[in-house]
Amino acid sequence: MLLSDIQIKRAKPQDKPYTLNDGAGLSLLVDVNGAKGWRFRYRFVGKPKMISFGVYGEVSLAEARRKREEARAMLAKGINPSDARKADKIALRFSHENSFEAVAREWHSGKKSTWTDGYAKEVLDCLERDIFPYVGHRPIELIEPLELLAVLQKIEKRGALEQASKIRRRCGEVLRFAVVTGRAKYNFAPDLAIALNKPKQNHFPFLTEKEIPAFVEALEGYQGSLLTKYATQLLMLTGVRTVELREASWCEFDLDNALWEIPKERMKKRRSHLVPLSSQAVEILKKLKVISGKYQLVFPGRNDVRKPMSDASINKVIKMLGYHGRLTGHGFRHMMSTILHEHGFESAWIEMQLAHVDKNSIRGTYNHAQYIEKRRDMLQWYAEHTTIIKK
Repeated sequence: MLLSDIQIKRAKPQDKPYTLNDGAGLSLLVDVNGAKGWRFRYRFVGKPKMISFGVYGEVSLAEARRKREEARAMLAKGINPSDARKADKIALRFSHENSFEAVAREWHSGKKSTWTDGYAKEVLDCLERDIFPYVGHRPIELIEPLELLAVLQKIEKRGALEQASKIRRRCGEVLRFAVVTGRAKYNFAPDLAIALNKPKQNHFPFLTEKEIPAFVEALEGYQGSLLTKYATQLLMLTGVRTVELREASWCEFDLDNALWEIPKERMKKRRSHLVPLSSQAVEILKKLKVISGKYQLVFPGRNDVRKPMSDASINKVIKMLGYHGRLTGHGFRHMMSTILHEHGFESAWIEMQLAHVDKNSIRGTYNHAQYIEKRRDMLQWYAEHTTIIKK
């Protein structure tokens, strides 16, 4: 006799578990605590088997019967329903572990030790904001080119062309990682570039050689914070990145030997960087020693000396001097590179000073030591030249 919902609801627990049969292998087990669970019993290759279909209330009588018919259909094809269920669970787990987000986080975890903390956070933030909500849950091997293209075009529509280009390249790195680890067959991200709008090349503005004397004069007469004034002068004389200067600690400087060693943890490419100091740079640092020498940081923050000065500080100085739109803190690097190249200094010395990556890591290590005196002479020339060149 077939079961009914009324019969099931009226079934009360007893001293021992008991079953209510619905036929064709389906039954309901009523436990002593009142729980009611579906069971399907069958024989496979002559051996008795049993699988659960869930708890009554979560799985209705009609749903349990549907599951029973699906299981019977499998048996008719020679498939063990229990094995099929295990395979489904493995596939589901595999799908989750090999989702785009899971693979991307694994890739990011492996790469972040070679990046600065700030850059690692930036990469993950972009993926979490612009990619994971749309395709993060999808098995990476099932994602189609058009699917990712649609996501990238969403970024384009808000006018962030450069961002779309960067994220496409990062997705390409994730896909390439998936390919080499056997979880995808093809990295199609590079092919999407042709369907995206190419961002305009926006170089950081910098001054020409003829414009430098007026700027140097204006900076010398700056009446604001001495800390930011000296920071701006040092940035111009060393060619380091703004963040490398702002986060500098006094322990990194050897003023007796006119040398600054930036530890690899603070460098963009995770490689320590030696910066020879011109006599002008050393004098500025001696003045700074009087202001911030009792702190760990050379450029401590106004409100919290344990933190570096604001990343906007130097650009505010530039703006107050009337050079907004004509120069930025990062523009000093372009300015130094341009002038030194134009005056015939070796490109290798300049690139080493700017901490650009040498494609040959062995040669890069060798050059790191080989060029130090050449770079010292070059920076001394640059410090003197930028203060005496004619208008």
